[in-house]
Amino acid sequence: MLKLALQSLWARRLTAGLTLLAVAISVTLLLGVERVRMQARESFSNTVSGTDLIVGARSGQVNLLLYSVFRIGNPTNNVGWDSYQAIKTKPGVAWTIPLSLGDSHKGFRVLGTNGDYFTHLKYGQQQSLQLREGRPFDTPFEAVLGAQVAQKLGYKLGQSIVIAHGAGNTSFSQHDNLPFKVVGILAPTGTPIDRTIHVPLAGIEAIHLGWDTGRHSKNVTPEQALALDLTPKTITAFMVGLSNRILAFQLQRSINTYPREPLMAILPGAALQELWSLMSVAETALSVIAGFVVVAGLIGMLTPLLAGLNERRRELAILRSLGAGPSHLFLLLALEAMALTTLGIALGVAVLYLGQGLATPWLLSHYGLQLSLGLPSAYEWQLLGLVWLAGMVIGLLPAARAYRYSLSDGMSIRI
Repeated sequence: MLKLALQSLWARRLTAGLTLLAVAISVTLLLGVERVRMQARESFSNTVSGTDLIVGARSGQVNLLLYSVFRIGNPTNNVGWDSYQAIKTKPGVAWTIPLSLGDSHKGFRVLGTNGDYFTHLKYGQQQSLQLREGRPFDTPFEAVLGAQVAQKLGYKLGQSIVIAHGAGNTSFSQHDNLPFKVVGILAPTGTPIDRTIHVPLAGIEAIHLGWDTGRHSKNVTPEQALALDLTPKTITAFMVGLSNRILAFQLQRSINTYPREPLMAILPGAALQELWSLMSVAETALSVIAGFVVVAGLIGMLTPLLAGLNERRRELAILRSLGAGPSHLFLLLALEAMALTTLGIALGVAVLYLGQGLATPWLLSHYGLQLSLGLPSAYEWQLLGLVWLAGMVIGLLPAARAYRYSLSDGMSIRI
């Protein structure tokens, strides 16, 4: 009977193919939205791991999280170096990582930091940063590239790069008097670290010598810069690791009420939860739209099946005359619906993996979103099961109509 159902679909391959395509597109969209939603969350969560507090100028905690960790947006103000040093020496603080943002290179953010960045920063499942080539920076005019920066720009060890003033993709103010030498390239992490150029804080301070008025007023040679005190006056933010996490709320309260300047300390996990709550409306809207597309695809499958019954009455009547009972006709059309739904789901999953494989490099380069090509999750299998079940239920409608057709109804002339 299944062979007969497949032969019947092949005889109507144009209509069946369009129906199959509608089901496949709806399944691809449904799983695609779910996969992007879940893996975006996972990617964001993996970016910062093992950091107890992030401290920056007072603003919203989501904004502080976005610009300090994900390199999205800009800070409202900076943190004084003296305040950073005072908080760094507070009881319970095990380590800190200073962060200085505001410059760029060909669209990639430049991050000023120190050696503690490579020692203490963790991502994913408490994974440490690894150098694919070279070493961490030692002197002010050395740079360590993220994996994607090196790959996209084709940079190698020993090359010189010029940092641009400002964080935009295009800048007309270049710090070309003080180039940086590439001394290291990090291994891929699947986080914004891959799209970041890391330089020493002293290097950031040096390239801004002569920019006191916000404009480049005088050139400074590397020798002149190295002869000066390159201790930063301000930084953008800093990460804090504690010797005991029980102290997190106590230190957070102390920083939030810091008397010297308005500062804010956030718990990365709490800030991420707030970010997800802000995005939940958009996520729900996308899921609802994907659900409607699936419903439209299944209705699109039902329409040709029902419309084709009038054209197939003679065919069904001939089957009845050859000995097929009403139950056989019911089973035939049910199997056709099952075959269309199953093949549509299989095609939809195949298109999803193909599209994901093609789109992953672009998503990684533009948004830092790493989509894994793993097997469908348990929830995705549930979604596929619901689609298959809905397709079967819809297929029972034309099967039930075919069940009621009689031999005379199919062979007689209808007026």
